[in-house]
Amino acid sequence: MAHRNLQEAVDDLERHGQLVRIAAPIDPNLEMAEIQRRLYRVNGPAVLFTNPKDTPFPMLTNLFGSLERTRFLFRDSINDVHKLVQLKIDPSRAAKRPWQYWNLPALLWRLRPKFVRQGPITMHTTTVAGVPQLKCWPKDGGAFVTLPQVYSEHPDTPGWMKSNLGMYRVQISGNEFAPDEIGLHYQIHRGIGVHHAAAGKRGEPLKVNVIVGGPPALAVSAVMPLPEGLPELAFTGALGGRRLRLVRAANGLPMPAEADFVFSGVIHPSETKPEGPFGDHLGYYSLVHPFPLMHVEKVYHRPGAIWPFTVVGRPPQEDTSFGQFIHELTGPVIPSVLPGVKAVHAVDAAGVHPLLLAIGSERYVPYAAERRPQELLTLANAILGQGQLSLAKFLIIVAHEDNPELDIHDIAAFLKHFLERVDWANDLHFQTRTTIDTLDYSAGEGLNNGSKVVFAAVGAKRRELGTEVPKNLRLPTFVSDVRVALPGILALQVPPHSGLKGATEYDAHLTEVCTALAESELGAFPLITLVDDAGFAAASLNNWVWSTFTRANPATDLLGVRGFSFRKHFGSDGPVVLDARWKPHMAPPLLEDPAVTRKVDELAARGGPLAGLLG
Repeated sequence: MAHRNLQEAVDDLERHGQLVRIAAPIDPNLEMAEIQRRLYRVNGPAVLFTNPKDTPFPMLTNLFGSLERTRFLFRDSINDVHKLVQLKIDPSRAAKRPWQYWNLPALLWRLRPKFVRQGPITMHTTTVAGVPQLKCWPKDGGAFVTLPQVYSEHPDTPGWMKSNLGMYRVQISGNEFAPDEIGLHYQIHRGIGVHHAAAGKRGEPLKVNVIVGGPPALAVSAVMPLPEGLPELAFTGALGGRRLRLVRAANGLPMPAEADFVFSGVIHPSETKPEGPFGDHLGYYSLVHPFPLMHVEKVYHRPGAIWPFTVVGRPPQEDTSFGQFIHELTGPVIPSVLPGVKAVHAVDAAGVHPLLLAIGSERYVPYAAERRPQELLTLANAILGQGQLSLAKFLIIVAHEDNPELDIHDIAAFLKHFLERVDWANDLHFQTRTTIDTLDYSAGEGLNNGSKVVFAAVGAKRRELGTEVPKNLRLPTFVSDVRVALPGILALQVPPHSGLKGATEYDAHLTEVCTALAESELGAFPLITLVDDAGFAAASLNNWVWSTFTRANPATDLLGVRGFSFRKHFGSDGPVVLDARWKPHMAPPLLEDPAVTRKVDELAARGGPLAGLLG
């Protein structure tokens, strides 16, 4: 069904039993967020809070709370999107199979937005303080918009064809914000960052519209990794099943005629204010830093406006379903964008950016008696130079030829395949003093600063992986627990990290473990992690993946048993040891407020307004 607006999507889901209404007064301050997190965990329905506290606007959550529901929302247009993807891969398909693309002219026409003189969004206005004030985690610095679509145009080439629509963090209260100010959190390499830099060069403010709500296709388009030359507004028409209708805001920029809310204003290029803290998708708070400030000139809302929201935190959360849906749409394009790369998986359980898995071709000198990564390293560099993939810290890449049936989304099987083959003397490749995700504090070197490592492995299986703790391990006395986290992986519980000070290169516990293990037989365990809680790390694959890759910086936290450096290449003749403890310079992990948890428990008890909804 081609939903013109959010209300039509709500009605559609309700008719099909995929949405419930909650009339009880629920507080947007922490209560709604905890409810949403629990809804997602039990694969619950979308929920419309019709009487939220302290706001006249109903609030909608869990709209994209499952992959099945997301597919359902776009059930009538998803095949058309697949056709566009197929044509991106092979433009000749339309000529070869014209019967499959009979509706291509109409589909291409839908890509072009339609400008109209007025629409529902122009009918009412409010203030920044008048919209719902959603706070998700106890230490958040204020209220945030969690499903924003931020629209900007390039100052040198204005118009929707060169526009950017991105989902960037928006803080609407707290800190030092005046009543008409909101904070925007984005990285300079993102689309709006390019526009911001261009406006600064021209010495003029950047016009911006922050959109909330509207047809669901808008939100998905805002997070799509679209190819160059395809604006998000155009993709919205394809995914939404109809041309996107636009009207002009007071600042001259277009805004969706069927949006629920629009904050319209400008960003002065050199003006910032503190933004944060915010409980983010890595499972920790991102801290207070100066970020661009938007001066809001007008806040529009449509009649019967609905405020949609999501909650982020340690994965999996609702953005996991977003990611799965986007991969379904865009995954087939990867080989055409990165020739030789068969598949790439940004691992959600690791917070997306910290860990990439990849499968590529290894066709160089196939006649060699002993194969080693060659083409894979070329592909790894290409992957780390591609858009948001450039934010990765750990990239593990293996050869398609070694196991053509390997499923990149089966993380346990992928790690097993890799660890059976890796040669740490040859297969470690570092990049130091480079960029990582702004939200990642593992390096302790400031925003965007850290390191990367590529683990590349090819060839025949070298070892059988261990599944029981080896006997006669030689360990320092401070190791208090040892567990097998996964086949071939040990988790050693050691005292808390003390923090690297001054010229200290590595933590003392890390170096002492490497020294002690040099006399142990560890051929079946090529990877060892130092952890704060071995029981937690070994309890599940997701626990180990999350705690390992969100808490480690390759340059400071990875050493080898019998490690060496030769001609600027670091390698190890024994297992590698990765320090995956929480570091004092890192942001605190996200914890729920016990009082709020008790309140939600009461609401979900028998006879309560949420009874039977949260499992």
